[in-house]
Amino acid sequence: MSPELLWDVKRVTGLGLSKDDNYIVYKVSTPQVSENSFSSKTYKVNIQSGIVEDVTNPSNELHDRNLSPDGKYKLEDRAVKVEPVHGFDFHPDLQKSTAQIYTSLDYRHWDTWNEGTYNHVLFGSVTAADSTYKDILEGMPYNCPQKPFGGSEDYIWSPDSKSIVYVSKKSKGTQAVQSTNTDLYQYDIATGNTTNLTEANKGYDVAPSYSISGDLAYLSMATDGYEADKNDLKVFSKGITYNLTAQWDESVQSFIWAKNGKNLYFTAAVDGTLQLFEVDFPGMTRKLPTVRQLTKGDWDVNDIIGLTGDLIIVSRVSMNRAAEIYSYNTVSQKWTQLTNVNTDLYKNIAEAKTERRYVTTTDGKQMLVWVVYPPGFDPNKKYPTLLYCQGGPQSALTQFYSYRWNLHLMASQGYIVVAPNRRGMPGHGVAWNHEISKDWGGQNIQDYLSAIDDVSKETYVDKSRLGAVGASYGGYSVFYLAGIHNKRFKTFIAHDGSFNLYSMYGSTEEIFFVNYDFGGPYWEEKNSKTYRDFNPVHHVQKWDTPIYIIQGGRDYRIPENQGLEAFTAAQLKGLKSKLLYLPDENHWVIKPQNSLVWQREFFKWLKETL
Repeated sequence: MSPELLWDVKRVTGLGLSKDDNYIVYKVSTPQVSENSFSSKTYKVNIQSGIVEDVTNPSNELHDRNLSPDGKYKLEDRAVKVEPVHGFDFHPDLQKSTAQIYTSLDYRHWDTWNEGTYNHVLFGSVTAADSTYKDILEGMPYNCPQKPFGGSEDYIWSPDSKSIVYVSKKSKGTQAVQSTNTDLYQYDIATGNTTNLTEANKGYDVAPSYSISGDLAYLSMATDGYEADKNDLKVFSKGITYNLTAQWDESVQSFIWAKNGKNLYFTAAVDGTLQLFEVDFPGMTRKLPTVRQLTKGDWDVNDIIGLTGDLIIVSRVSMNRAAEIYSYNTVSQKWTQLTNVNTDLYKNIAEAKTERRYVTTTDGKQMLVWVVYPPGFDPNKKYPTLLYCQGGPQSALTQFYSYRWNLHLMASQGYIVVAPNRRGMPGHGVAWNHEISKDWGGQNIQDYLSAIDDVSKETYVDKSRLGAVGASYGGYSVFYLAGIHNKRFKTFIAHDGSFNLYSMYGSTEEIFFVNYDFGGPYWEEKNSKTYRDFNPVHHVQKWDTPIYIIQGGRDYRIPENQGLEAFTAAQLKGLKSKLLYLPDENHWVIKPQNSLVWQREFFKWLKETL
């Protein structure tokens, strides 16, 4: 694998089952590097025969989830101007003004400034003009779909076509950025009345989905402000809320109702992979819901696309393979690959071997570490080795496939990659996931060192050529390790990492995150340990190793001041250092040519310093 080959890989996205349940409709996006863009085509594959056909009009093939079940109404969402923000909003005679005026927080989110517009859901008769559609959030400074990543999954019709259930956080400004209290609301289309269905819960309530019986399932987190809380699968039925996963020690990622309305299938992280699970919905009986793991293997089930007969249709990946669509037979437990978009490409690419390794941590626990070896690995040779630091900080380190942090690509350049499932990662119990909060520079940093020290005992690891790389919280980890690593590492790479927790608190946009993970603002004495002991800026005096820093200019989650401050420190300390600044990229690198620059410079730096 090379950076150029990685950008020959086509991206497969499942769109859904066809109306007759005989086909899976999917989109293939192809990078056009010379044009710095993507092209896309839509196809359908027959689930039984595997025959693939072109699709010219996907809407003719797919169920229209925005059409009411009785066929009378349509839903859509639009950006609606609600509040004045621009200079010309306040001063109409100054129409060329570029000023923006704010009196509360929430002035920007992810990669976009708030211009006074909010996402709203509208409905209307299928025979009516769009201009006559009714805005169910008219005049309200609230979003549905949720920003920045919400889509049409944030609103649905009730089975009787009499109401719309939608997701929204009904707080704004400074209050909104400190809260995750997102609820499910039910709007009655006859009366215009709205009811909060999840008012009692103060964390996230999202992903509403009705069963054939009219029961409403959704995902729910209990704690306000904690974005990585356990994600439970709940059902609202006949005025009663049932938590189907209350007694289960993991976190649900996505789900779908079974056709019979009596059980649900879902995905979740478990022991370094994403797998399929099933849970029954016993309703008002005294039976406790039972969670059953359906699949097991060193790959990830990314998405559930649909159900037909005994088949669950999913998107599946591994560290060596990009997404393809598969079916899983719940009776025979057999997998069938339905798409082969990248099969021919991979025939000519040598695989990197991935291995599970369990390491004893400094507090005596067992930690899963993925070790990825170069293709053609020879245990009699010595290899430079990279410690991969995962972001999140509470995102699962599984058999993921990335077009940026691709561990197969790193291994293919001749590096052993060590990827620890350190404290804070889902898939190892709720307590393990929770332990990183308010302890950023604590046990999880020791977990990193336990992993690299353990693997470094192997004769094929060149202990004089160790590097540490990572993005987001992984970038923070690199900045922190640079000050405490005791000369373990020969080079560092940090992408969009938190460097100065004081200025991070004052410039990030989702304040609930730093309130929960840091304990609160830096001016409160109770949080002094985080800002003193766990702050990379307080360990810069011990930086003594080359460091490469990457920063997106439109990253408002970990803003550009973080990378710039770190680069300034490295330069003024006289360290070999480099800054890659991407003015039009956010927390991720999306554009093809920027991505190739990212990859080429990444490996150029490693070649120079490791």
